[in-house]
Amino acid sequence: MPGATPHTSWAVAGLLLNAFVWGLSWWPFKQLEALGLHPLWATAIVYGLSFAAIALWIGHRRVHIGWRQHTGLWWLLIASGLTNVGFNWAVTVGDVVRVVLLFYLMPAWSVLVAWWLLGDRPTPGALLRLLLALSGLVIVLHRPDSPWPVPESLADVLALLGGLSFAVTNALLFKLKDTPESSRMLAMFGGGAFMAALTALLGSGSAVVVQSVLWQPGWIGPVLLLTFAFLAGNIALQYGAARLPAHTTALVMLSEVVFASVSSVILGVSTWDLRTLLGGALILLAAVLSVVMPGRAQH
Repeated sequence: MPGATPHTSWAVAGLLLNAFVWGLSWWPFKQLEALGLHPLWATAIVYGLSFAAIALWIGHRRVHIGWRQHTGLWWLLIASGLTNVGFNWAVTVGDVVRVVLLFYLMPAWSVLVAWWLLGDRPTPGALLRLLLALSGLVIVLHRPDSPWPVPESLADVLALLGGLSFAVTNALLFKLKDTPESSRMLAMFGGGAFMAALTALLGSGSAVVVQSVLWQPGWIGPVLLLTFAFLAGNIALQYGAARLPAHTTALVMLSEVVFASVSSVILGVSTWDLRTLLGGALILLAAVLSVVMPGRAQH
């Protein structure tokens, strides 16, 4: 990065680390599922351990949380929890490239969410981005033998709902920007643990959520790896996002799509076809335009 200051370079490195963690998180989740641990329970355990670590750190520092004064933190808990339920479950049971592309419709959903939640009416540019992203969605979902481009699997539905929840999460983070950072971190990690466990309990006994074994020693390594990686990624994100303009942060974070797609294709769990590439290009173009031409609907 020519002309970049050391602080800027470290901030970008922090964001890339966070994108790398999320882009490769599918692999340990798939390993855990192969060992009999459902991705919902894996998410609940990993985020529960992360929540406990943050709570201990905050308690040691005697940081004021302020949940009674900021009831919106409870909505952040739910939205961020559903984001993790959707994404982690989808990348475990579905094609990683397809899931990540559908999840990254988030900038398109943000146009509608910001209008609903923040009162920001979409500009013509925002509507253009929405049209591009939805066109990409139609191309990715359409099959020659299907008259309508509809989600064809549980992973598709989870990825779309996860992206929508992520858009709501981002809007709530902007709305709650004056709350303590520690409170937002607790809400997001607590939401990941609580919503994953709740969804797993509600779905237990069905053909959708099947937990084959109660315990395997092989779970310990991937669970600890994910816990450490998510904590490190969150710290890196907080560091980088606090030192870079919001549009730069958003652009760097798009590298998650590259990390996830390339790693999954190299490891042989995903493939690229022309339809996915074309639709994905439109979705990513909409995401990039949301960064370089944000308008009033982005913050």
